[in-house]
Order: sequence, then structure tokens, then C-alpha cells
Amino acid sequence: MSNISFITFGCTLNFSDTELMMGLLAKAGHKIVDDVSSADLVVVNSCTVKSMAESKLFKALRELSAKGKKIVVAGCVAQAEQSYVDTKLSAHSVIGTKQLNKIVHVVEETLLGNVVKMLNPGKNERLGMPKIRCNSIIGIIPVSEGCLGNCTYCKARFARGKLVSYDPEQIVAQVIADVQDGCKEIWLTSQDCGAYGKDIGTDIVTLLRAVLEVKGDFKVRLGMMNPNFALEYLDDLIELYEKNKGKLFWFIHVPSQSGNDRILSLMKRKYTSEDFLKVCSTFRHELPEITIATDIICGFPSETKEEFSDSLELVRTVKPDVLNKSRFWPRPGTEAAAMKGQLHGRETNERSRQLKEVFEKTAKERNKIWEGWTGEIIIDEKGKVGMSESWIGKNYAYRPVALKGKYSMGQKVMVKVKKVHVHYLEGRVI
Repeated sequence: MSNISFITFGCTLNFSDTELMMGLLAKAGHKIVDDVSSADLVVVNSCTVKSMAESKLFKALRELSAKGKKIVVAGCVAQAEQSYVDTKLSAHSVIGTKQLNKIVHVVEETLLGNVVKMLNPGKNERLGMPKIRCNSIIGIIPVSEGCLGNCTYCKARFARGKLVSYDPEQIVAQVIADVQDGCKEIWLTSQDCGAYGKDIGTDIVTLLRAVLEVKGDFKVRLGMMNPNFALEYLDDLIELYEKNKGKLFWFIHVPSQSGNDRILSLMKRKYTSEDFLKVCSTFRHELPEITIATDIICGFPSETKEEFSDSLELVRTVKPDVLNKSRFWPRPGTEAAAMKGQLHGRETNERSRQLKEVFEKTAKERNKIWEGWTGEIIIDEKGKVGMSESWIGKNYAYRPVALKGKYSMGQKVMVKVKKVHVHYLEGRVI
């Protein structure tokens, strides 16, 4: 059989898609290789959230084509912008987000020299399928696909569609299987974990309770949840975090996108800045060490400097531990792309710089609560390139602690934090 390599862009759900496709190809007898140069074919799993992510796809395609590689384009780009199929992607085979279980057919036809296009909606079998993990100790489990939103700036919803929640029993069975296979972390992921179950008569709290009852030595990380749903389940969620401190990472990803209500309304977000603040302040009051991650868009159409200053003030107030900042990019086909008041790139870039400056100041201040902390971490990541003896582990609040020395994935280590940085803590073994 053939050597197949993968290049993956985008979110955790995309990486879950890659794991599934690799598993199906390996089951069919193909060899999955890390080195693109040794591959007979490369699957590029694309992301359409930002223009920059889409640009990375086309850059990768140019480089791979120059090397004579056979290519299959997967992921959200072609699914969301099907006009590309006969234009920018005409020379390549394409498989959409709804056809993952057809990856073996698409790859094998492409290896024979045929160009295959497979984008029709289908039933995505996601659970209980063979997979090869991108990280050997992390089980990425999608709980749903699609969302209940209609955000004016989002193109990913064109690719993923409306909410489809997966069967809770199948999700729990997947958790059990992954834990038995050696996973030390279980990541529950989707476009919006808070929306889980609203189409099948259940909810994320009920699912979490069932997952946390699974026996084994592992921790659960809950994926992104929009503030309107976090507010709906606020008391139950806090109770779950408090009662399961050793098993549920004290981590929550709640995107704000803006600190100004007029802009949130233009975005068609289903909450106010006050709602977001209530979620964060309640979590911080009840669970002071919890890691809060959020997202903010800089320079949404017609956003004034005064309105953007509300986002800066939001960061100063909440002091998020993790901030995903984005300059606004008009994504073709979205409502926001046609809005009046598009800001110049110089202005969105300047606002991004200001946001970075405010965040880095508040994040480092916030990290001071961890100075001198001692406790257990799970090694789950190799250090940066060029630091061969550096490893990263996560504590109970999912804070990354960097260590020097030789460790192994999944190893538990007792550490003391000796220094704090903006994005991580620096520790030593005790």
C-alpha cells in the first residue's frame, strides 16, 4: 500500500477529523507517515475561519504541487466555498466535512490518477471508528457538529451546518475505549459544547455527568461554550467543576468576541457583554484558580475606537488566562463582508497590537497567583523546537508548566512553580 501524510489546519475538531481519516486509511492497509517528503499522497485538512487559514491551504498546495505530490483537500474550505471545486481546487481531489467515511475511496482513486470530488451532505459516522491519535495520550471526542448560531462573520457554519448532536451513550463508550487505550486526557469538542443535546432532548451537563462517572485515571477538558449557554447552565456547571476537581480540568473557553453590545448585536451573537461578565465573574468567585479562555475580534465593521475600548476594558476586568485575538477579515459570502464601515487593515492591526499589550500585562499579573505553587502535572506536550529537553505539563487548572529534563508523555510529575510568564509557568521537579 501507499505512504499517506497529513497537514492539518484549524480547530480541535479538525484534528479529530484527521485522526479519524488516518485511522480509516491505516485500517485499509495504508501507512501513515509524518514526513511529507516520503509520502505518496498528502491529505491537507483545511480551515476556513480566517482568510489567513485559507491562505495557508493554498500555500501548502503550491508547495506540494511543486514537489509532484498527489493531493486530497479535506476540511471546511471547499465545503464552505464550493465554487472553489471547479476553480482554485480543480486540479485536486476534494472530500468534504460530511464525507469523512469515504476517505479511503477518495485517496485510492487519487493514487490511481483520478480527481474525485465528494462534497454531498451525508451522515458522518464519528464515534466508535478506527483512529490514529495526533497525541498518544489525548482522546479528542467530538460531541456534536454544527451550531445553533448565525453569526454574521462566520464562514465555518457554511461547512459544518446546523447542530447535530451525537448519541450520549456512544460518546461515553468512546471515552471508555480511549481511557482503556491509555489516554490521560479526554477533550470534548464541537463548534459549541453548550449547544450539545438541544436537538436530541439532552444537554451538556447531563453528558458531562455521565463522562465523569467513567472509571479510570484521566482528566476531562470541556471545549468551547458560548456565553448564552454557559449562563443557562451556570450553577450546574460550577457544581460539576467543584465536585470533580481532580477529574475535570478547571478550564472554560467562553468567547466574548467584543465588549460592546452594539457590535455584539451586529455580529448576531446571542448574549450581551453583561452576560459574558456574569459568567466569568461567577466562575472566578466560586473557582478562583480556574483558567478562562476567550476570543475577541479586532475591528469589526463600523466599530469605533470607543467601542473597541470596551473590549480592552473587558480584558482588564476579566483578566482571561488565554486570549485568541483576531483581526476582522471579511469572509466571502458572510453578512459582515457586505457591511458598511469596513476598517482599513492598518486600523485592525493597530487594535490587535493594543489588545495584545493589554492582555499580556493582565495575564502576567494573573499568573502571579501560581508563584510558588506546588502540585502534580501531567506531561502532555513536547517543548518547542530547539529545546530538546523541554516538556510541558498541565496542572488541575490546565495551566501549562514548562520543565527541563527527560520525561515521557502521560507521566505525572510533582513540581514547584519558580517563575511565571505570560503564556506559561516555569517549574522544577520536587
